[in-house]
Amino acid sequence: MTIEELEDWFQTAAKPEMPVYLNGATKVIDYELFVQSHIYPLKMNANARVSEPIMDRLLQMKLLIEANL
Repeated sequence: MTIEELEDWFQTAAKPEMPVYLNGATKVIDYELFVQSHIYPLKMNANARVSEPIMDRLLQMKLLIEANL
């Protein structure tokens, strides 16, 4: 899935109730801020090594949303 596809998906996806726990150490309390703060660095440099965990967290959120639909 490309960054643009992910961005489009998150814009149209149902927003989950907050807070969301992606794992034992990651608590999301602001959905819009989470998506913006993860999409932006990916757009700037998707191939950077630091982008891997950012993409992982976005995909975790996507899976959680899809599982609760």
